[in-house]
Amino acid sequence: MTIRVLLVDDQPLLRTGFRLILEAEPDITVVGQAGDGKDAMEQTRALLPDVVLMDIRMPGVDGIEATRRIVREAAPTAHVPKVLVLTTFDLDEYIVEALRSGASGFLLKDVPPDELVQAIRVVAAGDAIVAPSVTRRLLDRFATRLPSAYEQPAPARLDRLTERELEVLRLIAKGMSNAEIAAKLVVSETTVKTHVGNVLTKLGLRDRVQAVVLAYETGLITPGTYS
Repeated sequence: MTIRVLLVDDQPLLRTGFRLILEAEPDITVVGQAGDGKDAMEQTRALLPDVVLMDIRMPGVDGIEATRRIVREAAPTAHVPKVLVLTTFDLDEYIVEALRSGASGFLLKDVPPDELVQAIRVVAAGDAIVAPSVTRRLLDRFATRLPSAYEQPAPARLDRLTERELEVLRLIAKGMSNAEIAAKLVVSETTVKTHVGNVLTKLGLRDRVQAVVLAYETGLITPGTYS
């Protein structure tokens, strides 16, 4: 399968660099480029990319709003593109909002070429590419922006999970990989994958990124509680 990618960034040099990297791969093709969010939405409708590589800070419609609209508009259809947000991490203070808007994860703009390529493949396959350790640091930094656990009926939602599934959700939110969770719980990695799938299905979540955000929003995990 060839992965169709749309590049969205207001800096032409960056778009060109990403294009050169991606088109050197036999299974990836860049179907279009956009310099702002409005153009990105229009090209997504017209080109139906599998993955949209989305910058956050752009003139006019920014990457967050573009992500929200792209995911919302595509939801009723059979083709929902995966959005990867590009960030400089230290400057982009809206990354949590981007993830909550439907992005499948984020990449740093100085990501090594091989990691960029692998991230495109992973997301196209339906998984998230946010490194767990980076996810939790990021959420810690902006935890005050997230709703309080007392502002929504979180416990009722989490009641859908078994005790083991709840434990797995806590470990996901603490930044553990499937292999690390398996080692901690003394079970096979296949068993962990089953639990993770059950958690996502029962809570109506798309991927691990949304699971981490939900764990913070509901108060299941709070900044600093990683031990």
